[in-house]
Amino acid sequence: MAVIRSSASTLRRLSKNVPISARIVTMFWGRPTEDSGAPTLDTFTERKRLFRRIIIESVTPTMESGRYPIKRITGETCEVEADIFGNGPDAVGAVIKWRRWQDENFAEVPMASIGNDRWRGEFPLAENTRYEFVIEAWTRLFISWREYFLKKAAANLDVASDLAEGIALLENMQRRASTDDRSLIVKYIALLRAPQTSRDLIIHVSASELAAAAQRNEERADAVKYDSTSSIIADRPLACFGAWYELFPRSQGTQPAQHATLREAEARLPDISDMGFDVVYLPPIHPIGETCRKGPNNSLIAATDSSGSPWAIGSSAGGHTAIEPKLGSIADFDHFVTVAGRLGLEVALDFAVQCSPDHPWVTQHPEWFRRRPDGSIKHAENPPKQYQDIYPINFDCPDQEALAKALHEVLLFWVGHGVKIFRVDNPHTKPVAFWHWLIANVNKQHPEVIFLAEAFTTPKLMKVLAKAGFTQSYTYFTWRNTKAELTEYLTELTQTNMVDYFRPNFFANTPDILPQVLQTGGQPAFKTRLVLAATLSPSYGIYSGYELCENEAISGTEEYLNSEKYEIKTRDWNCQHNIREFVARINVIRRENRALQQLANLRFLPTDNDQIIFYSKESVDHSNIILVAVNLDSHNPHHCTAFVPTDVTRRASGQGYRVTDLLTGLSYDWSDRNYIRLDPRVEPAHILRVETKP
Repeated sequence: MAVIRSSASTLRRLSKNVPISARIVTMFWGRPTEDSGAPTLDTFTERKRLFRRIIIESVTPTMESGRYPIKRITGETCEVEADIFGNGPDAVGAVIKWRRWQDENFAEVPMASIGNDRWRGEFPLAENTRYEFVIEAWTRLFISWREYFLKKAAANLDVASDLAEGIALLENMQRRASTDDRSLIVKYIALLRAPQTSRDLIIHVSASELAAAAQRNEERADAVKYDSTSSIIADRPLACFGAWYELFPRSQGTQPAQHATLREAEARLPDISDMGFDVVYLPPIHPIGETCRKGPNNSLIAATDSSGSPWAIGSSAGGHTAIEPKLGSIADFDHFVTVAGRLGLEVALDFAVQCSPDHPWVTQHPEWFRRRPDGSIKHAENPPKQYQDIYPINFDCPDQEALAKALHEVLLFWVGHGVKIFRVDNPHTKPVAFWHWLIANVNKQHPEVIFLAEAFTTPKLMKVLAKAGFTQSYTYFTWRNTKAELTEYLTELTQTNMVDYFRPNFFANTPDILPQVLQTGGQPAFKTRLVLAATLSPSYGIYSGYELCENEAISGTEEYLNSEKYEIKTRDWNCQHNIREFVARINVIRRENRALQQLANLRFLPTDNDQIIFYSKESVDHSNIILVAVNLDSHNPHHCTAFVPTDVTRRASGQGYRVTDLLTGLSYDWSDRNYIRLDPRVEPAHILRVETKP
């Protein structure tokens, strides 16, 4: 796609006379193409297209005729299907032509008919990079001739003229064939020219070695390519499967209200690793502005020692490529990343495209900010919330090229310091085309970089952000609580074409969101939501304090009381009633069971109680089958009959089998109908592995 291959030089060619609204579209998406209208006969190519005989349609996987890339994981194969047929009786051949996007030439693999003019083939996604593919099909002239010839010969009709046509086709192939194939073809030309019976001709023409040689060397004179090239992004495995833990480094000290350093925050990393997490996500670690600095609970009145909001980025100490001085230095950050890596953790960093009033960009690039009629800069707001300490970036500014380049350089700076994952703050409030351009250009240099979209917005905008390049996305899981809500939402995520481009990350809570179910459900609710997040989605996350079941909210809201966004919190990580061991057990179960590491294998199963949700997941090789039952009522025990169709467990009807609860270690003998009772005061869920041996 043109946008992928754009560069700074391309941006410089933009006309300054183009209106801003048109210029930003052109800048990030490329110049629009005009509708060509009806076919013409003006060129040889158009004449050839007008009379082509091969039809290729209904190609999968593809997204909007190749406009957006499909997402897959390195190590998988890309399975391609299409309807391919001619408008006559002739035989058709087809291949997938594919390449890595950095390659000049295409490789190709054959496609095979699977019935009803549907064809299938596959190619390997061996590397963490972007791939392109297109389907090519043609008339198989020799095979078509052979089928026609054999019918006439079998009917004892005159085939002299037909035989001459076949010999001519072989002579044409002979000129292109390899040495071995050329000798074989020459042999069969001689056999067909020698006087013989129809039976002998049928034997020679039907020879499988001749058909194979013809397939390798046949001319593709009328070859047709599908109208668009499709792209596949092969991400590394962490893009699909991983457990995230969000923490504020400044709160990881041991002294109440005392700002911790990054070196002190390192002491928390072994605990996070021991709980089984893969990613430790840090909110912004940049200098925090002084102007309009917020106090506790987003108060406009801040004490002199107020820590402020990390999202108010920038001060005299620097901007998006600097470290908050109270946290330490860039060397301390590098050390934090190294220590995390030794423990099997990757560091994700928040990328918030906004500034405090004290950010260096405010004076260096005043044109990057939106001003009111009185000349003052407009601060951020989400009524009734006001963020006087934050200035949004104005993407409609006159100097979009410099702005885009600066943001691109910020990301590359942190990639250079070991950050391969970015959680992007509020991407839906910035141009989608900008993200398409930015992510593609970063991934072109660093395909291993993962982008998580924090976009709690309308469904269509969330979807288009995923199409535009975001690797993962936050979701509506936080607000889906009933069996019907969860079933409907997960069915959309796993059983529609969203699986080709939208990867959910089920965060059970965030610093901004303390759901009602957690406010009122106590420890059972925290366990329930953790099981759901961790088994429904291969990627999930929690915000620190979840394992302590923190649930004190501002009355009537989903906001934490005394939010860590505005003040330092010191916690007792081993306090009574924590669920740290439960969290660790869940993450062990996820790692040990491949069925839980996929998304599209989810299947909801029936129960006769709407308070118990029941579903299965199965690994690709069918060796790992997991059944999950969860009591959605955090206050009361519930029981039900759970129905397991025979194709789920791959057993005959009425055949018993054994399941082991991976949470408790208890085993049960099951069949097609099974009794379940779940008491949230004991355990709110079963995570059952179907045993391969009785």
